[in-house]
Amino acid sequence: MENLIIGLQQFADPIVLAALIFGTFLGLTVGALPGLNDSITIAVLIPITFGMNPHVALALLVGIYCASSCGGSIPAVLLDIPGTASSMITALDGHPMSLMGKSKQALSLCMTSSVFGGISSSLVLLFFAPILASYALKFGPPEYFMLAILGLSTVIGMAGKNAAKNFLAMSIGLWLSCIGMSPTTGIARFTFGNSNLFDGIPLIPRMIGLFGVLSILKMYDAHKKKSHMSQSEITETAANEPELTEINSEAEGTSAFTDEEDKIALPNLKMTKRLLPTWLRSSFIGNILGVIPGAGMTMAIFVAYDQAQKSKPDLEFGTGVPEGIAAPESANNAVVASSMVPLLSLGIPGNSTSALFLGALTIQGLRTGPTLFKDSPDIAYLVIVGFLLANIVMLPMSLAYCKYFASKVLKLNPHILGAAVLVLCVTGTFAYANNVFHIYAMTFFGLLGYVIWKFDIPQAPLILTSILGSMMESNWISTQAYGGAIAFIERPVSRILVILALIFVFSPVIKSIKSRFKAKAA
Repeated sequence: MENLIIGLQQFADPIVLAALIFGTFLGLTVGALPGLNDSITIAVLIPITFGMNPHVALALLVGIYCASSCGGSIPAVLLDIPGTASSMITALDGHPMSLMGKSKQALSLCMTSSVFGGISSSLVLLFFAPILASYALKFGPPEYFMLAILGLSTVIGMAGKNAAKNFLAMSIGLWLSCIGMSPTTGIARFTFGNSNLFDGIPLIPRMIGLFGVLSILKMYDAHKKKSHMSQSEITETAANEPELTEINSEAEGTSAFTDEEDKIALPNLKMTKRLLPTWLRSSFIGNILGVIPGAGMTMAIFVAYDQAQKSKPDLEFGTGVPEGIAAPESANNAVVASSMVPLLSLGIPGNSTSALFLGALTIQGLRTGPTLFKDSPDIAYLVIVGFLLANIVMLPMSLAYCKYFASKVLKLNPHILGAAVLVLCVTGTFAYANNVFHIYAMTFFGLLGYVIWKFDIPQAPLILTSILGSMMESNWISTQAYGGAIAFIERPVSRILVILALIFVFSPVIKSIKSRFKAKAA
């Protein structure tokens, strides 16, 4: 209760509260714009927040992170275009429901489900992050090294058929973490004689390149494909998608819907009772996968949707089933706050967006991990309580947003939007340290991200390993003072982490072997 009061006291400042509310509105808008997401926006804004009060800056970023995945469902439902990657499953049932004349009902389900999952993950963050941080104070170099290994093992364990590309992304990330001065010998590694690389590649230019610049290149790629389509292809596409006329009329404000019950409102009691098991199950899945470093929203929405299908075998998912909307929306927002648990308590980002929060805290001179709760409890509990308040604010705001702003946001010109993002990327990168070299680094990582995206190589493993690599190296060196590799087995906490890492790595292999034996037996 004392910790909750500490966090609430920060929002007694009207400027901090206004920043949270504005961030929530901005997050909904960013999510509703296909091509943009929370990671891009936060990456662009982090350097700008350098001159802000830390409480105001973090409240703004918390609001954006909470609301963006929720906003991504708006174009997914209305246009069958996911605003964010976490909304791609929502489109499977959301858009068919929209075509049945129930787009407002679908959007209402999206917003309500998102808030349910978001509040559940905020409570997980509130109760588990401080507890985990108190135990983390007992961690030494062996435990932190194995913690980094555990983060990598979760990526390996969930790679599935994409294992080779995951390993490639991890290898690139580990190589990037080696750039700079060696902590043991002091010899420059992979700097190519450039003194700007002696301290490694800064996190902020790296993230702005991988998210901001990449989003612009994706927009250009989509425009190029569209411009090369022949007139016959355009005609054929229009013939195969007659529903676009109805959707466009809705966006213009001339609704073609005749169902009087199709309105922006909270689900009635009957629908709430029906969806409650789906909300609880999907939120649980999202919270578990959010806490695990490297798992992320994509894994959560697929697992939640799969479990929803198994729990309702009598329903035909993909045709406008409410559970098909409720499951991925509650799961993706359940990942949001829970992904901050390992970051705040252990200093390890749960996903790429929480890694950006690491940059935001660093730029304010703060250090994540158990010492954050001890040295800066006001900041730690501002972030924790901020996620809870942002989700509470988001419920009425998102419903009003869908009613008044959704169709207008979708009309923004993508060319102007791309130009604005590019200006913010360059300005933010240079403002970070007034160094032109960082703009070159941003451009390099934007091009690297584009190549990775073109070859369908996952980005999350690269980001995670580039951050964890230096942590692994420094803690491995320090572990030598504890007796070397034997310390991983002798120390109880480290031993548990070793076992967990082995389980994550080998469980997919065991499942594969079992399935092969079953196939042969059949």
